[in-house]
Amino acid sequence: MSTAPRLTALDAVHRALGATMTDFAGWDMPLRYGSERDEHNAVRTKAGLFDLSHMGEITVTGPQAADFLNYALVGNIGSVGTGRARYTMICQEDGGILDDLIVYRLGETEYMVVANASNAQIVLDALTARAAGFDAAVRDDRDAYALLAVQGPESPGILKSLTDADLDGLKYYAGLPGTVAGVPALIARTGYTGEDGFELFVEPRYAEELWQALTEAGAGAGLIPCGLSCRDTLRLEAGMPLYGHELTTALTPFDAGLGRVVKFEKEGDFVGREALTAAAERAQIAPPRKLVGLVAQGRRVPRAGMSVVADGTVIGEVTSGAPSPTLGSPIAMAYVDAAHAAPGTEGVGVDIRGTHEPYEVVALPFYKRQK
Repeated sequence: MSTAPRLTALDAVHRALGATMTDFAGWDMPLRYGSERDEHNAVRTKAGLFDLSHMGEITVTGPQAADFLNYALVGNIGSVGTGRARYTMICQEDGGILDDLIVYRLGETEYMVVANASNAQIVLDALTARAAGFDAAVRDDRDAYALLAVQGPESPGILKSLTDADLDGLKYYAGLPGTVAGVPALIARTGYTGEDGFELFVEPRYAEELWQALTEAGAGAGLIPCGLSCRDTLRLEAGMPLYGHELTTALTPFDAGLGRVVKFEKEGDFVGREALTAAAERAQIAPPRKLVGLVAQGRRVPRAGMSVVADGTVIGEVTSGAPSPTLGSPIAMAYVDAAHAAPGTEGVGVDIRGTHEPYEVVALPFYKRQK
C-alpha cells in the first residue's frame, strides 16, 4: 500500500515559487526552481537557500550520553567539545556502513545526531537498540525541527544582517544557539556544497518566516532558492560521499577511503570494532578498490552503476556522475582497482551503452573553494 510523501513546513513556499517537486526518501522535496545550472552557480559565486527539513534529527541525553555514542558510533564523540560537531558513521557489527552522520554536542549531556533522510529510521532503531545498559535516552526529534541552509560565499554577510550571533567566531563544524530574524535557532557552520555556509535548525512553525527573512536579506547579494538537484552536483564537485552511492552496508569506512573516522584509540568497545580492525589491516596489506574522480574527455555523462574499464577489462564502477557546471565537463566518482587509481592514469574509460568513453583519473575533490 503506497503512502503519500511527507511534506516539510515549507511545502507551500516551494509550490508558490513554482518548484519542480520530487519524492525523496519519503518526502516531497524541491528538485529545482528554475535552472539547475543557475542554482549551482549561485552557490559557487553568491548564495543559495535550501530546505533540508527531510534530514533526521535524533536527540541523545543523559549522564552516559557520551559513553553511549562512543559505543554506538565509530567516532570519538566523548572528545567533542560543547558547541562543536563531528562527522562520523554508524556501522553494523560486520563493519558495513549504516549511515554517515553529523553529531552536535549541544550541552554537557545532550547531543543531536543528524542522519540522512533515507536512513533516519534505521539509525533511530539502531541507536535505540544500542542504548540498552546505558543511562542515556534516545529521542526521535524529526518533527521538532525544520532545517534551512544558506550556502555560498555571500552567506556570512546575509546571515550577519539578521543575527547578533558571533558568526566570525563560529568555526567550521561548530554550532551555537541564537536568533535569526527574531527566530530562535541552532546556527551551525556546516554544509554539503563545498562552500562556506550555515545550517539553521528551527521549530517548523518558524520555517516560513525565516525563509522569507533570508530571501529578503539575500536579494541584493544574489541569493536564490536551490533544490536537491544542484545540491547533488555541488557535493559531487566537492568529493563528498552520498549514502547509497559512495557509502553502503557492503562497504566499511576503510573501503570508502574514510578510515580516518574510525577511532580505535577511544576507550571501550564499540559496535563493529573487531570487524573494522580486520578491515584496517586488510587495507594496509592489499588496498581495496579506491574512490577516485573521473573527468570526461568528451561530453557523454556517466551514471551510477556504469562500469569503469581499461584495456577492455572492467576495473571498477561509477558511484555518482553528472555534468559539472564548474569544470564545464561531465565528472564522476568511482571505485576502481588500486592499480588504476593514481591521478593521471591513462587508458581508463567508462562503458556508456557499449562505448568506452575516455576519462581522466583525478584526485578528489574536483573543486576546492579558495579560503
